Amino acid sequence: MNLADIYQSPLVVDIAIGFILIETAALWAFHQITGRGLAVGDCLLTILSGLSLMLALRCALTPDMWPGMALFLITAGLAHGADLRARAKLKQHDN
Repeated sequence: MNLADIYQSPLVVDIAIGFILIETAALWAFHQITGRGLAVGDCLLTILSGLSLMLALRCALTPDMWPGMALFLITAGLAHGADLRARAKLKQHDN
């Protein structure tokens, strides 16, 4: 398997998903241990949106997985919309 084959397979997306999960766990652990940094709850909707897009891409690269792709795109859109709404409410509260 050469580099081109890897980038055209779902494996590259699996690696990206793994990094997202590791990053989320690291953020959570750092905040739990030190009390500093981002609380996962504060960025959970952003993480969910990005993870859903990665899962939709994974489905797009896998034969006959279009229903999963549609589901994950809907999930990404809903998470993104909820994140924007939450940020707008915080902005109004700050003013």
